Formats: sequence, structure tokens, C-alpha cells
Amino acid sequence: MPSVGVKFSSVVFKHMLKHRLQNRIQNVDGTDGATSFGVTSRPEEEPIAAANPVFADAVATKDIHIDPLTSLSLRIFLPDTCLNSPDSHPKLQSKSKDNDSFKKSDSFSGPDPNQPLFRRNSIDSLAFNNIADVSQTERKGHNRRNSDGWRDIDLNLISGENGVYIGYSPAGKKPRKLPVMLQFHSGGFVSGSNNTVANDLFCRRIAKLCDVIVLGVGYRLAPENRFPAAFEDGLKVLHWLAKQSNLAGCSKSQSRSKRGGGGGADLRKSDVQEHVADAFGASMVEPWLAAHADPSRCVLLGVSCGGNIVDYVTRKAVEAGKLLDPVRVVAQVLMYPFFIGSVPMNSEIKLANSYFYDKETCILAWKLLFPEEEFDLDHPAANPLVPGRGPPLKKMPPTLTVVAEHDWMQDRAIAYAGKLRKVNVDAPVLYYKDAVHEFATIGMLLNTPQAQACAEDISIWVKKYISLRGHEFSY
Repeated sequence: MPSVGVKFSSVVFKHMLKHRLQNRIQNVDGTDGATSFGVTSRPEEEPIAAANPVFADAVATKDIHIDPLTSLSLRIFLPDTCLNSPDSHPKLQSKSKDNDSFKKSDSFSGPDPNQPLFRRNSIDSLAFNNIADVSQTERKGHNRRNSDGWRDIDLNLISGENGVYIGYSPAGKKPRKLPVMLQFHSGGFVSGSNNTVANDLFCRRIAKLCDVIVLGVGYRLAPENRFPAAFEDGLKVLHWLAKQSNLAGCSKSQSRSKRGGGGGADLRKSDVQEHVADAFGASMVEPWLAAHADPSRCVLLGVSCGGNIVDYVTRKAVEAGKLLDPVRVVAQVLMYPFFIGSVPMNSEIKLANSYFYDKETCILAWKLLFPEEEFDLDHPAANPLVPGRGPPLKKMPPTLTVVAEHDWMQDRAIAYAGKLRKVNVDAPVLYYKDAVHEFATIGMLLNTPQAQACAEDISIWVKKYISLRGHEFSY
């Protein structure tokens, strides 16, 4: 059974949550999704963690807004393993005999004993501990073409102030590429944020364990923005990621075309093309992603209501197919998804008054998400077991589902995973004994052994589908 502290915290949490939701229902008249630039966080409810573009605790973070018409935002979590040379990968070593390892040049001084070491087991990162000491002259020396036709200064830049990392890789020819994970936070569609302290800590943990770039999505919240605002925001991020990759590739292709040019007229034409590519391509890309993101290995992870968004976005990605190239969703992770239905299942009856999020309070959240005329617990966004949701389940990517013993939502999530397995989709369920809803992501439980074990279990399964060397990771 959960500890006395968890039980007491649950009582207080549910009382405050129910009070806030009831107040919003009373004040919801006139909103009904009328605002496009909606609320994405409620800092008065949860403490906010500031972004830190330095590799503190082995992960650098930054916040960006990606849609001028809404408040859709991302927090990027970049692990310092991106600084390792790509040639250190066993599969790639044979492709580059002259770059067996990264050697520190005279331009980089040794580690300053007065500065913290961000990662002590990486020569590449060690050289970056004193990134602020790199002179302006030395940085200009990197404004040249390498053998692949890239101009390092276009996409891979370095800042000499405060050790801020903005995309430069000391590996030389090619920066290390990492898989991308889109993470959707919890909060019942009406609260939470991608930059809360709890979500920041969870995303950092996942970025390090899975060795991926995590994009924490700050989607619009209800009732200021009703359904389908949050779901559409998730899909916009996927399309934005595809556009980013294509823009980053634009500069590279134009650089190569200039190198292959013959006559003077062709060279001048190539100069114009490259100028356009640099202006419209490199200047518009996000430098961390341009340098290090591999969108062909994309994983979606959703926590509670974020799981509903992930399932929606994944289905839309399957329907889009090659229209999202080069983005490819290789797996999804649903952590205690916020599913419900009009016909209750066994756990929805026995555990209706479970810890932190009871069924009555969750129905209030669904009423705030849907416009009054569309409220339906069997809506495709709420109930994954209704027929005709599309696309065919057999086309869905591998799906990992995490459920907790003391969570009333568990049975519907387990049933959905069972439907996927019936059509031969890899859809295991991780069932945690003596666990409550959000046991691995809520702030007060993040440092428990169970929360840490859950993150490690997720990383083991995810690595099956993002590994370049094959499916050597398994249970």
C-alpha cells in the first residue's frame, strides 16, 4: 500500500485540484475555445524551472516558440553525449579511419579547477568545460568548409559567453546525431506545463537514460482553448520537426552544388542559390536540432493526458505516411494514459476514488476540455476502445504502456494494449505494484526508487527501436 505521506498528500492534492476545476467551470462562460493565443502554463499552481543552455547536470535546456499564431512552445533537453564524436559508434568506426577519436587542439584549454565538470567521462565534453575561454579569433577559424561541404558557422555555432552551447560540435566533420523524443506533460488538459520543476527533472532523466533529445511540448490548455487545440498543437510540433530537418538539409545540398560547379556563370548562380539557402534555411533552423537531431528515429512519450495526445498524434502520423519525411515515429510510450469511457470497466468501479486523480475529478477535466455540445466520454480522444478511430491498429508503431496498481484508469489502458497485440503490434504493459497515478512523474515522488526504476525500464524498451545497431536491448 502507498505510504502514509502519499495518502495525506493525495487528500490535499485532490481537494485543491477539485476546487480549482470547479472554479474554472463556473468561469468558463464565453471562452469555448475563442482564444487562439491560449494559456500554456499556470505558474501560480506549480513552480517553474528556468531554462539553462549550459550542460548542467549533463543536460542543456532552452525554450523556443514555434507558432506565431498560438502560444505553442518547446523546451529542448540536449544531453551532453551529443558532444561525442559520431565515429565513436562501433558501426561507424569503419567508415572513418582517420577520425578514430576526438583530439583536443591547442585552441581548447584544459579544465578550469574553479569550474564544475559537466561530464567527467568524456574527453569531448571535458574540452567544452571551458568553452567560455575560446577566443573570438579561434571561433572565426571555424568559418570554413569541411570535406562534406558544410560551413560549420552556418549551423554549428559556439558562444564564448558563460559557456552557453548553441550547436557547435568539436567532433569536426559531422556532429553526433541523436534520436528525438516528443514529451507531452500531464495535468488533465487544464494544468501543468513543459517547464515545471517536476517535468523538467523527468525530461532530464529520460534524456540521459535514453540518450535522446527530448522536446517537452507546451501545448495550449483548456478551458481557454478547448478540444482539439492541445491535440492539434502536438501534430504541429511533428510537422515543425519535419520542416526543421528539411531546412537544415537545404544549406548542405546547396553548399555541395557550389563545390561541384564548373563555369563562372554556374558558379555565380550557385552563389545566389547558396545565399538564398543560407538566408531561408540555416537562419531559420533551430541550431541544436540542426546539429544533432535525427528525426528518422522519433519517439512520442505522453504522461497521463499527454498519453491521449500522443496516441492522437501517432495515429495522424501513420495516416500522413511519407508526407512527414524525414520524420518517422518508431515507437510511442503511454504513461498511465488518461482514458475513460461511458461504460465503466472493473478498475473504474473499484478504484473510482483512487489517489491523486479520482474519477469524479477527472470527469470535471473532460468537461473543461470539450465544448458542452461535444461532451462525450466515448469521444475518440477519450476512449481508445471505440471502433472507427483509424487508422487500422496493425499500422500503429510499437507501443509501451505504463500502468499503476492504485490507478482507476489502468484497465482501459491495458485493454488498448491488448487490442494492439492482437494485430501483432509490439505493445507490452509495465504494471507497477503499490503505485499510484503519476508515480514516476509527479514532483513529490520523482526521487523514489520506483520512479527511477520506471524511467530505466522505459529507456530499455525505447532503445530497442532507436538503436543504430539493432534490437539488442530487450527484457
